[in-house]
Order: sequence, then structure tokens, then C-alpha cells
Amino acid sequence: MKYIDTHSHLNLSAFADDLAEVVNRCVDKGMAVINVGTKESTSVRAVKLALLHQSLYAIIGLHPTQTVPSRPDMVDDGKGGTPLPEAGEIFNQAFYRQLAGSSDGKVVGIGECGFDYYHTKQGSYAVQEAAFIAQIELANELNLPLMIHTRGPRPGEESPTGRSVYTDVYEVLKQYAKVPFNVHFYAGSLAEARRFFELGGTISFTGVITFAKAYEEIVKAVPLELIHAETDCPYVAPVPYRGQRCEPWMVEEVYKKIASIRGEDEESVRLALLENSRRFYKI
Repeated sequence: MKYIDTHSHLNLSAFADDLAEVVNRCVDKGMAVINVGTKESTSVRAVKLALLHQSLYAIIGLHPTQTVPSRPDMVDDGKGGTPLPEAGEIFNQAFYRQLAGSSDGKVVGIGECGFDYYHTKQGSYAVQEAAFIAQIELANELNLPLMIHTRGPRPGEESPTGRSVYTDVYEVLKQYAKVPFNVHFYAGSLAEARRFFELGGTISFTGVITFAKAYEEIVKAVPLELIHAETDCPYVAPVPYRGQRCEPWMVEEVYKKIASIRGEDEESVRLALLENSRRFYKI
């Protein structure tokens, strides 16, 4: 194992036609992959993949956008597996508890859960919060870390609380979480990151850092032991693969960019990030 993609979605339809080939590419490059569920069906798919392949693992849970009917503009484009408009799911603790128990230890976390104000309507906060808290409670029970989703409102729109999505997530975690958590696809401030660290959290970066300079200050400033690397594939392929479907093995470029931004030895950073992920997810 040379790398771990800590947040991937090989369980979505974007990989339906060539999944075996993608997995083989990951194996050839020494990549372990954690596939993250978005609802019951994709969580089941993540576990099935983990049981079939030694280097694959699963995180299971209900994405906040799946707790409410999808916006009319959220249609399946054949690339990201975005769901068609449908009724939202209610987080079923018994279902996910049983799924985790049937995974032979390959479920390494709960989520992704949190708040999404970009794809959901203003009145959905209470539903998202209920699902978020239920997943925290299950993670506490199973002693598994949480995978956290945070996305603020569209430009020009207000959040339902009038606060930053990071503040809203922080307040819920502070009140309920008894396990570590990772705030994936981090795009918040350094001050917000430090508040998460105080609660026992970590943050992760995607291929966006390979082409957007806005992340450089925080990548430099935060302790290396509190960072993870991810792709969030099939989205946001890193340089030099921009414009292509993102695949887990591309996380190598995120590792390299973290080292470059920090001005640190590439191999030392690779080993540190690998150890971070193995320790956090008990891989």
C-alpha cells in the first residue's frame, strides 16, 4: 500500500461500465480506496465492493442531499451518478448497523453526513440535522469515525441559519460526537479548521489544490498529522488530468501537491499521509 484515497465514489454510476479496469489500475499503483456511501443503495454497493477487493473499504451513511427531494436541476448526467428527483431517505440506524456488521470489518466509518445548503431548499435544515445527529449516534455506538460533508449556499443565497455551514456542523459535532471525524473536501478558513481540531477532527483536500491557490495558506499552516488526501472521484480530477473523469489512483497528485505547497520532502509527506489514514480509519 503506497497511497490511500480516503474519499471516493466507485459505487456511483460513473464507474458502471469499467469498474474492474479502474480497480485494477488502483491495485497496480498500490492504492487503497475508501468508497463512501450516499444513501442505502450506494452504501450497500460500497460494502459489496469492499468485500470483493482486499484494497477497498467502505464508509456507509446518508448524504445530506439525499434526506430531501432532489432539486429539479439535479439530473443524472451519466458521469457523477447524481440522483434523479426523488423523495428523500430517512436514516435507518438498524439498516446501517446491520450493514456494518455484515462487512467483515471493511466498514471504517459512518457518513458522509453533515449539511448541504447548495443543493437543498431553505426549509430542509431540520431534516438534514436529524439525519446528521442519527448518524453521529450510530458512529458513537459502533466507535467508528465520521465522514463529514459541508457545502454552503449558492452565491447570493443565505444559509438557513444565517451562519457558515462550518459553524453549523461544528455546533452539532460539539454537542453530539464522541468519535473522531474528518471534514472532507475542506474549503473553510484556518480558524474554522482549528476549531475542528480542538474537537478531535481532521480535514482532507482534493485535487482542487492542484489548480486553485486559495488553499495554499491552510495547507501550509495546519499540522501534517491532521491532513488526509482524497479525490472525491468521479469529481474534480487534479492537474494534469483536469477535464477527465477522476479516478482514485489520481490521489497521488494530491499527495505530491501537499508536499510541494508545504515545501517538504515528497516521500516523507507520502509516508506521513499514508500513516494518518491508516491510523484514523484503522486500516
